[in-house]
Amino acid sequence: MQHANYCPDRFNYERRASRPVRIGALTLGGDAPIRLQSMTTTDTLDIEGTVAQSLRMIEAGCELVRITAPSKREAAALGEIKAALAAAGYGDVPVVADIHFTPNAAEVAADHVEKIRVNPGNYADKKKFEEIEYTDASYAAELERIRSKFTPLVLKCKELGRAMRIGTNHGSLSDRIMSRFGDTAEGMVESALEFLRICREHDYHDLVISMKSSNPQVMVHAYRLLVARMDAEGMDYPLHLGVTEAGDGEDGRIKSAVGIGTLLEDGIGDTVRVSLTEAPEAEIPVARKLVERYAQRAKGQALPVDGAEWNPFEYTRRVTREVGNIGGKQVPVVVHSLGKVPVTPAALFGCGYRYSVPLDKWNLDEFACDVVYVGDREVPFELPGTLSILQDAAAWTGAERHIPLFDAAEFERADLLPTATVFVRACRADCERPAFVQRLNEVASSVVVLETRSEHAMADLRAATLALQAAGCDAPIVIRRQFDGHDPETFQLHMATDAGGLFLDGMGDGVWLEADHIPLQLRNSTAFGILQATRTRISKTEYISCPSCGRTLFDLQETTAKIRAVTSHLKGIKIGIMGCIVNGPGEMADADYGYVGTGPGVITLYKERDVVQRNVPAEEAVDALIELIRSHGDWVEPVVKDEAGV
Repeated sequence: MQHANYCPDRFNYERRASRPVRIGALTLGGDAPIRLQSMTTTDTLDIEGTVAQSLRMIEAGCELVRITAPSKREAAALGEIKAALAAAGYGDVPVVADIHFTPNAAEVAADHVEKIRVNPGNYADKKKFEEIEYTDASYAAELERIRSKFTPLVLKCKELGRAMRIGTNHGSLSDRIMSRFGDTAEGMVESALEFLRICREHDYHDLVISMKSSNPQVMVHAYRLLVARMDAEGMDYPLHLGVTEAGDGEDGRIKSAVGIGTLLEDGIGDTVRVSLTEAPEAEIPVARKLVERYAQRAKGQALPVDGAEWNPFEYTRRVTREVGNIGGKQVPVVVHSLGKVPVTPAALFGCGYRYSVPLDKWNLDEFACDVVYVGDREVPFELPGTLSILQDAAAWTGAERHIPLFDAAEFERADLLPTATVFVRACRADCERPAFVQRLNEVASSVVVLETRSEHAMADLRAATLALQAAGCDAPIVIRRQFDGHDPETFQLHMATDAGGLFLDGMGDGVWLEADHIPLQLRNSTAFGILQATRTRISKTEYISCPSCGRTLFDLQETTAKIRAVTSHLKGIKIGIMGCIVNGPGEMADADYGYVGTGPGVITLYKERDVVQRNVPAEEAVDALIELIRSHGDWVEPVVKDEAGV
C-alpha cells in the first residue's frame, strides 16, 4: 500500500516547504507564519458596510480580507473599498476578490486588489449534472477552450504582480471533471492541476491552491493527494486550508478542526480560513487557536515504524477483532471518566443518561456514552442497560458489565485474566515491545487504550497504531487524549485535531477525552461531534451550512437556526443550507436534503442533488422542507419531554 510523499514526515512534525508568494505587502508560504483570513458577508456594493465589516475582521486579526465580486460592478467597487481601507490606515492588508462564473469580473478586479480567487469548476466550465462522454480528442478540445478563457487573467495577474488562488470546491466540480473522474478527490485535484499547468505555461507562479469540501474526509484526502501530485510535477505552491460549509457553533468548530487540524499536524497548510455560519470576525479567533500550536513547534525526534503502511488518500478502517461492542464492524465507542465526583445516578447526566426518581427509570439522550471509568470505586446502583463500567484492575470484582483496566505492565504479568472484555492502557513504546504484543494476541478479549501527552499527539498515536498493525496485532484501539487547560473552545479544537485525524485514517475504535477542568457534558458532546465529523458514528442531524458572503440571498444565520430548531431531532439526516447557487447544488450530493437560495426571497429545495421544488417563497420554505422530508419517509415527530426529562 502506498503512502507517497504527501507530507514531510508521517511520524514527526515538519512543516511542508512551499515557495513564498507575495500578496501585496504580505508574504504567504515559505518561512512566513500560517496566515489567518476570512470573508465579508455584506453586499459588495454596500461600500460603507463592507468597509466597516472588513475593519472588524482586521481588528480581530484577519490578515487577508476576501470579498465577493459576482459581476463587473462589484469588481469595480473593490477599488473604492481598497481606498477606504487605506484611508483607515489598513492599506497594507491585502484584499482578495472571490470570483465565480464571470471571467470578465476577475480581470476588472485585478486592477484593484492584490489577489484573485478563481474556482476551476465554474470559472470557464459549467455544472448542470450532465454526464458527457469524452474521447481524448474532445477532452483536449475542452482544455483548449478553458485555456483561451483563463489565459487573459493569468497574463494580467503576471503583469500587475497579482497573486491568485486556484480554489477547487468539492461542491462545484464541473460536469466535465465529474464525467471523467467522478465525484472524487482525484477529480478535485485534477481540476486544479489543469489550471496550474496553464499558469506554468506562462511562467506565472504567484499561486495558492485549495481543495475545499464540507466533508472532512474528502477534504483531507484531496489535499494529501494534491501535495503528492504537485510533488510529482515539481510544484511547491502554498496551500489555503478550509472545510467549506462547516456550519455554526460547536459543530462548525469541531468539523473545521478535524479537517484543518489533521493537515496542520502533517505540516500541510500556509493559510487558514474557518468557514463558520457566524459573523466573519468570529472566525478569526477560532483559526488562531488552530494554528498557534504550530508557531514554535519543533520537529519531532521519533523513529519511523518499519513495515507500517496505510492509504492516506481514501478512508479504510483498520481491520480488528470484535470485542463485545468494540472493534470489528461496530461503530466507535465513547468512554468517559467521572473524575472525582461521587458515583451517583446524577453523575451520569453529563454523559447522556438521565434517571427519573419518580418512575425509577433511565432515559437516554442522543449522546449516551458507552463506557464510564470510575477508578477503584464501586457503582452502588443499577446501571442503564447500554452502559458498561470501567474499573481499575485491582478493584475489579467481575460484576456484570464491569470491565477491568490494566496498565501494560500489569497486563503482561497477570496470572489470570478474565474472559470478559479487558482494557489495557499503553503508549507507543509498549506497542513496539514484542512481549506486550504477544500478550495482546493471546488475550482475544483485550482492547488497547492508546494514550500520549506528546505535543505531537496525532503522529505519536498514529505510530503506535501502525506499530501494532505491523506486528500483526488486531486488537481494537480506544484513543485516549488528555487536556490540561481550562478553555472549552481550545479543548474542542485541540481534541478534534488530535483524535479526529486518527479516525479519518480509520485508526480508532473508540474515543476517550480527559479534561479535569472541562464539564463532562461538553466532553461528551465533543467526543460524539468528532465521530460525527469524521463520518464514523452518526448521532445527530448534520447541517452543511455555508458561512455566507455577499452573494447570500437570505439571512443565513437566522435561517440555519430556524431549520435547526425544527429538524435537530432527525438523527442521521444531513441538511444542506446554502445561501446561493455557487456551491449549493454540488454540496447537495453530500446532503440528504437541501435548502438553497436561488433568488431574492425564493428558495429551491433539493433531495440530494435533484431539484424537487423551485421558487418557494422564503416565508414558506421551512414548512416545505419539512413536508419534503416527510414525503420521503425520513420525518419523525419530536419527543416532548417533561421536567424530569422523560
